Amino acid sequence: MNLVFATNNFNKLMEINQLISNKINILSLKDINCHSKIPETNPTLIQNAFQKAEFIYEKFGLNSFADDTGLEIDALFGEPGVYSARYAGEECNASQNIQKVLKKLDGVSNRKAVFKTVIALIINGQKFSFEGSVHGVITSDLIGENGFGYDPIFRPLSYNQTFAQMSIEEKGSISHRGIAIGKLVEFLSDTNNYKNI
Repeated sequence: MNLVFATNNFNKLMEINQLISNKINILSLKDINCHSKIPETNPTLIQNAFQKAEFIYEKFGLNSFADDTGLEIDALFGEPGVYSARYAGEECNASQNIQKVLKKLDGVSNRKAVFKTVIALIINGQKFSFEGSVHGVITSDLIGENGFGYDPIFRPLSYNQTFAQMSIEEKGSISHRGIAIGKLVEFLSDTNNYKNI
C-alpha cells in the first residue's frame, strides 16, 4: 500500500520510515511533486493532523496520513502544546524553541511534561486517528546529540537519558510518535480494517 506522509519535516519522515513496516510504501511530498505549504491552523493536535492529511487527499486524491505533535509542560499550563514547532515564533528553529522553554522554566521545580502525537489517516475518504503519549520531565540543560526538536531536554519517566541520547530504535520503541505509529501499523497490517472502504 502507498501512503503519502503529509509533512515537510525530513526528520519526521526519516523516523517514521525507520518505524513503519516495509509492507507500506511511504511517499514523501517530494515523491508526489507537492511543493505547497501544508496548512496547520487549528487549535488542537487532532484538527491540525486531519487538516494536513485532508489537504493531500483532496488535492492529489491519494491516501495519506499526517501527524501533529505537542509538548505539554505542566508548569506552563500545557504550553507549548499545539504551538510546539513555532513556540518562539513562526520563523524560529528548534534551538530557539528550546531556549524559550528553558528560560520560562528557569527556577521552576515542577518540570513534568507529556509529549503527545496524533496521527490522522485518510484511506479512500474514511478517517481514522491514532494517539501516543509519553510522560517525562524537562531537563535544565540540553543533553544528547541525536533526535530533533525538544529531544535534548525531554527525559521520559523511568529513564536516565533524554530522547536525544537514545538511538532512533530505542526512542522509537517508547516515544509518543513510536506508540502512535505502532497503532497505525497495527491497523494497516490487518486489511480487514479497510478492505471494504
